[in-house]
Amino acid sequence: MGVQGFQEYIEKHCPTAVVPVELQKLARGSLVGGGRQRAPQSPLRLLVDAENCLHRLYGGFYTDWVSGGQWNHMLGYLAALAKACFNGNIELLVCFNGAMEKGRLHEWVKRQVNERQTAQQIVSHIQNKGTPPPKVWFLPPVCMVHCIRLALLRFHIGVVQSIEDHHLEVISLCRENGFHGLVAYDSDYALCNIPYYFSAHALKLSRNGKSLTTSQYLMHEVAKQLDLNPNRFVIFASLLGNHILPDEDLAAFHWSLLGPEHPLASLKVRAHQLVLPPCDVVIKAVADYVRNMTDFSDLEAIANDIFRHSQSRTDDKVVRFKKAVEYYSAASTSQHFSPYQVGPNQTGGPVVSPVAAVLSHYAALAPLPQTLNIPPLSGKAGVQPAYTAPPVVEPGPGTGANAGPGGDPGLSPGTCGSVLAVESAVGKTLAEQVPSSFSSIPPKEKHTPLYERSSPINPSFPPGGTAATSPSSSSSTTSSENEDNAGFTANHVSDHKGGWDRPSESTAEGELGGWDKPSESTAEGELGDQTKANPTVTSPVAQGLEDIGHLNAQIPSLLSMPTRNHMDITTPPLPMVAPEVLRVAQHRHKKGLMYPYIYHILTKGEIKLSVTIEDEANQELPSAVQLFRPIRQHVYGVLFSLAEAKKKAERLAMRRNRLPEYPPVAVKEWAAYKGKSPHTPELVEALPFREWTCPNLKKLWLGKAVEDKNGRMRAFLACMRSDAPAMLNPACVPTHLLVLCCVLRFMLQWPGVRVLRGKELDAFLAQALSPKLYEPEQLQELKIDNLDPRGVQLAALFMSGVDMALLANDVCGQPIPWEHCCPWMYFDGKLLQSKLIRAVRDKAPLIDLCDGQVDQVNKVKKMRQSILEGLNFSPPPPPTPTPCLSTPQGGPSTPHPT
Repeated sequence: MGVQGFQEYIEKHCPTAVVPVELQKLARGSLVGGGRQRAPQSPLRLLVDAENCLHRLYGGFYTDWVSGGQWNHMLGYLAALAKACFNGNIELLVCFNGAMEKGRLHEWVKRQVNERQTAQQIVSHIQNKGTPPPKVWFLPPVCMVHCIRLALLRFHIGVVQSIEDHHLEVISLCRENGFHGLVAYDSDYALCNIPYYFSAHALKLSRNGKSLTTSQYLMHEVAKQLDLNPNRFVIFASLLGNHILPDEDLAAFHWSLLGPEHPLASLKVRAHQLVLPPCDVVIKAVADYVRNMTDFSDLEAIANDIFRHSQSRTDDKVVRFKKAVEYYSAASTSQHFSPYQVGPNQTGGPVVSPVAAVLSHYAALAPLPQTLNIPPLSGKAGVQPAYTAPPVVEPGPGTGANAGPGGDPGLSPGTCGSVLAVESAVGKTLAEQVPSSFSSIPPKEKHTPLYERSSPINPSFPPGGTAATSPSSSSSTTSSENEDNAGFTANHVSDHKGGWDRPSESTAEGELGGWDKPSESTAEGELGDQTKANPTVTSPVAQGLEDIGHLNAQIPSLLSMPTRNHMDITTPPLPMVAPEVLRVAQHRHKKGLMYPYIYHILTKGEIKLSVTIEDEANQELPSAVQLFRPIRQHVYGVLFSLAEAKKKAERLAMRRNRLPEYPPVAVKEWAAYKGKSPHTPELVEALPFREWTCPNLKKLWLGKAVEDKNGRMRAFLACMRSDAPAMLNPACVPTHLLVLCCVLRFMLQWPGVRVLRGKELDAFLAQALSPKLYEPEQLQELKIDNLDPRGVQLAALFMSGVDMALLANDVCGQPIPWEHCCPWMYFDGKLLQSKLIRAVRDKAPLIDLCDGQVDQVNKVKKMRQSILEGLNFSPPPPPTPTPCLSTPQGGPSTPHPT
């Protein structure tokens, strides 16, 4: 577990360092934790790391998450949270992880392996017992991150997204923008000198919705427990094992600290496997080692000592160690500024992120200086000086007394009453606002995308040397031949510089957010031969890395192989993208107004897709990654304006009297699904539409003409294979149900295997029209007997389709107002399961599915007819796998029968 186990160590072994606090009481005082001053009436400003707080923001580990998500329940909880913060004079800013973080990709792969195993446990549990799984198996419902983001925007809670390195940007954002504390749960924050650090896992709302409590971590108490001066935390974090220098590379060093007489020494080598000591044992041993250092500024001497037992790649490990020290040193000081500007950039140019400059420095593989300017200790060498501990926030009476049942701090006993009351009110309001068209949106905001309403931007950007494009690609007066020649070259947008300048050729891709160089066979920053198999790694504390059996590799001797458990591949150069489009993408990404996938695709040409609940032994249903890959292929085509590039290539070929050449455009997809390991990405080809020429991305995003708005909607429908007349008729498909119908129509077109049956389609439509959808209190009392595994998987597939539909909507310029995209307008997992059981198991007629309401029956029939319009259900041809890079170009194919 390395450094990531330090957070749990604090909880278990440093009880005096975990103090319950009530945030409203802190907001009423003039001091925060006895430290940073606040004006008497100014709000308590807290930064929340959403990545550590998703289950809390969702409403807790209640059992119905497995059914696909209860989004109105979540909406009610966030409404109560927003109200409590407003009444308590607390201002929240929630930071979502929007960074690709290639340097942490091996950590993501480990999580996907573990979550894939959890998903199989969940499916097995439902098949055997028919009950929801235990909350310890909590797997976030598909699309949960984006649902939370949209709900927070709805309740006017501040939202931002990181762009390069999530942890560094959260720390910088907290320090440089006057926040009084950070709400998170990550060891990197605990070890990086955050002044006031609160627990995201302990965040909870009281029964009456008025008290918001959590725990504060007192790091000076942790330092006392470890007998370690906090100014040595940088070295301490670097030696525990982290994303730069993994604990596998430090295993020999950790075992040497324990010595041969330690009771666990016999576990060191077990059947040629790399075995790691328990995390708490490592933490104590490393703390002792760092405490006894005489000179902790001489990194070369330290590296030589810790790697004296290394059997291979010693130079590589030394470089990684120095990079880790520099990383944590930078994170522990305020030497870099926030990439999120409080005001606009006065120069009119792109906002330059000094964090990016720090990251590019880490990415360089040249040896770092032998010494690092760490603040010197006063007193004699090797003796830790006394330090003054910051004041402690004293817990008020009754603080933390309302812990939820079963150790779940999300909702205390009885909280559901008040929260569900808020949910009920929200549900009724929603029910009143459910539109059949755009009538519920204020007139000024009709057809206005979220990003224009929330943060209007001027689409006209000053020209200048800010684009990674040739002059011919940005000039409107260039000849057509020059335009044709400028079609396909590398589209490098420098994340490291925060602008659009091409990085120098000497800058190698690093472990910390660098992008791939397409001309290289392997990424330079991976630091190791990734084409070899990795040693099996097992830990007495956590078993999670054994799933690399598909490589069928011989396990070598201990510590003789690279520790990266993923292998990258090369992609063709990305097409150029207009500089103003890139700037708009960066702006919307940082403000949390756009799917993070979009910026990753445009600048890096890759995305990561998380594990969903699916039965890998069941061949009746396809995996979500494969089912909705055609949507992503056309999304990639829209993002890179392939239709326009194709026409340019044809014009150029005609002038030169030769066949047109279409350079392939491919995106790397990192995913784990049936028969596919997360250790290697897949190259997926971008496709243009066959039936029509889609406008380029600049017109879709920045065009103001009527034809531009029509083009946005047509592009979206084409991505969803739903370009049928009835889909745009509000009398047949209400606008707030358009996403639902498009996803269901797309699922019906999967070749060879019937994904949705007739009764199941009716169940989806009936639950979307049910008044119970907006009554979370009634749904909380709804009992489901014998949960159906197929129903659970269908819900996960549907929400994966919603995820892709929302991505396509953002890519196409948000033709559907964001209020009508939100899943709480048309889906509740628990309600769907009840409808599926009645429709499939009980063979209930449609009138019963609609609770006897004839008008609902008529609406379901109209929507069903619109969804099935033009689809052919003749006997299917043999199924073919979804093509990747070798796919011939084309658009939405003729609907496949099911």
